[in-house]
Amino acid sequence: MENLQGRVALISGAVSGIGLGIARAFARAGIHVALGWRREDHLAQALGLFATDDLPDPFPVKLDVLHADQWQAAVDATVARFGRLDILVNNSGVNFVGTVDKATDDDWDWVMGVNFRSIIHGVRAALPAIRAHGEGGHILNITSMAAFLPSAEVGVYCVSKFAARGYTESLRPALVGENIGVSELAPGLTRSNIAYSMANRPAEFADASNSADPAMTEVFDRMTQLGMDPLLVGEKAVDGIRRNIPLILTHPEFRDEVAEEFDAIVAAFPVGEEVPAERL
Repeated sequence: MENLQGRVALISGAVSGIGLGIARAFARAGIHVALGWRREDHLAQALGLFATDDLPDPFPVKLDVLHADQWQAAVDATVARFGRLDILVNNSGVNFVGTVDKATDDDWDWVMGVNFRSIIHGVRAALPAIRAHGEGGHILNITSMAAFLPSAEVGVYCVSKFAARGYTESLRPALVGENIGVSELAPGLTRSNIAYSMANRPAEFADASNSADPAMTEVFDRMTQLGMDPLLVGEKAVDGIRRNIPLILTHPEFRDEVAEEFDAIVAAFPVGEEVPAERL
């Protein structure tokens, strides 16, 4: 999708962090932007940044990504406002600190719901609208370096991102014949509010295997604020969509670690075994 001028994008979790960085980069590229939001204070800050940047006013759409009906309403509102939908960005994400062996059902349901199942809801709602105008489009799913480099300390988060990666890599070949590109954006540490995920955990998922430790939250937030500017991540997303590349990697510092991980995978294959012709 080389020409982005005048295209229309719906972005979930678009009023802070990476989502807001993508929204600002999209607007700078001439894309009309619908901002999915949940918190009014974050929405106000986002609108202020658009005004400061002298960008066209975005279209705010209230969206709790856990609910399929809200996704459909957000898509319908975006199409009603702009007359079409071209790009879907599944960005909403939460972090959860805790190992997989201790996680409760509510832990799993919350993290998998936001980080993985919401992508399914978003794609189901958006695809008919993208297909309707017959001019192609793009779906961008935000995963993480955690989808490549697992960690015990945030194991549930890693599982959710591995699932999102698998879904995205399966969706791309499914849509290639329709001129609808699919990309995975897997950023590393980026300035955001993700350290405070537990504080925003819905009451319906109250049975947590741990609670938000204020001291640890503060440490994690200080680390996060050392991360990449989300606007730079957004600019890399724009470039990836223009070139329709399947995997958009943003943080060069992970290259060696990922190479080591993939070398270990290749090294695990049996060597020197004859493969029967029928299997080949």
